[in-house]
Amino acid sequence: MDEFDLISPLDFRYISEKEKKLYSAFLSENARIKYQAKVELALVKVLARKGIAPKKAVPELEKAVEKISAKEVYEEEKKIKHDVRALVNCLRKKVSSESKPFIHFSATSYDIVDTSNALRYKNAVNEIILPSLIELEKELIRLALKYKKTPQIGRTHGQFAEPITFGFFIANYVDRLGNRINEIKRARNELSGKFSGAVGAYNASSLLIKNPEEIEKEIMKELGLKTQLISTQVAHPEQFEDLMHSLVSAFTVLANLADDMRNLQRSEINEIAEFFDSKQVGSSTMPHKRNPINFENVKSFWKQFMPRMNTVYLDAISEHQRDLTNSASVRFVPELFAGLSLSANRLTKTLKNIAVDKESMDFNLEKSSESIVAEPLYIILAKHCHTNAHEKVRELTVKAKKEKIPLIELAFMDNEIIPFLDKFSEKEIELLLNVKTYYGLSEQKTIKVCSYWKKELKKK
Repeated sequence: MDEFDLISPLDFRYISEKEKKLYSAFLSENARIKYQAKVELALVKVLARKGIAPKKAVPELEKAVEKISAKEVYEEEKKIKHDVRALVNCLRKKVSSESKPFIHFSATSYDIVDTSNALRYKNAVNEIILPSLIELEKELIRLALKYKKTPQIGRTHGQFAEPITFGFFIANYVDRLGNRINEIKRARNELSGKFSGAVGAYNASSLLIKNPEEIEKEIMKELGLKTQLISTQVAHPEQFEDLMHSLVSAFTVLANLADDMRNLQRSEINEIAEFFDSKQVGSSTMPHKRNPINFENVKSFWKQFMPRMNTVYLDAISEHQRDLTNSASVRFVPELFAGLSLSANRLTKTLKNIAVDKESMDFNLEKSSESIVAEPLYIILAKHCHTNAHEKVRELTVKAKKEKIPLIELAFMDNEIIPFLDKFSEKEIELLLNVKTYYGLSEQKTIKVCSYWKKELKKK
């Protein structure tokens, strides 16, 4: 098979050779087998310390774990029709007869499966997800600070609203993504394993030791995981739900940012532009096209992976102490990790090369200035005790639009407003005549937000 015989676009289209090496260490089928083998090894280490397994079993199994591969486990599974027992059989073949009985001793399959998944997904968060998102967060901080003073018209409901700065626009995503990064860290730290047997009541391990919970706790300590207070055959699903939700909600922040940036590239807005290579083709029929393909790609990835959260919730329901209705669906989970990391990396690369068109931002702001002066005018009138300022300004906006006269010009000629003009301060008059400076605390909040998240990113 060459790479184009593969089924998933992740493999043949989106994941680079450099990323393949990193992702495969945690998300591949070989990784799944390796992590399950690590849990089997942790069990034997604890059993050896307790004097239950021979000490020689530990180095023997360590060598076996190094040599194990998904290929041989799958060959064994073809014969016996059970994936975890296939792993156990392959490991047993690689150790002495004295050590064989203690591989998987007192364990049930999901002591191994759920514990190994908690460990590998915790490591995948540390090595794949967080580095990608933190790199993106740093780039957003850089952009926000660079453009903290660059005026831009704010938009609500697709309409001109009030002025902000482009840095302020980006700073909102700095804060949103920063919060998701912290939530991912929290959820990662809550991942726990279990080693309590077929129904969670320690039936088998209680035949080995007076307090079988000791074995469970020592195994989890060996692996660097928390221990659940109680379990059935499977670990409580809520911890995994929380992690997946934190990943999907981070993905949603990325999709929202990508969508906003895509819209800012519309021909009629034209405030930013993606980098376009000199030989890059934007359309198969329209040579002039420069499409926002990178931002569109991120939103498209989100559309593919966000709905998988529904499957996570469906998988949380398991009848009594265990059923296997999640046995196939959980195998697709690594794809979401890859999709999120790929999207974050793509956004970072794209944002590093975007062109910000300040002239277009000024043009759009100027185009909107005749109408957006309505809010400061109404606020200043009300401040100086006009009893019905909002309605008065609303009426003037309708008249200004109908007569095609700038609102502020119409207001300064209005007999009802003229008496208030003497009360306006010089600064207030200047603001009304140059509404582009009416962007509140945009600059200050941008600096404040970026300073906060710079400090937060230094925390573990």
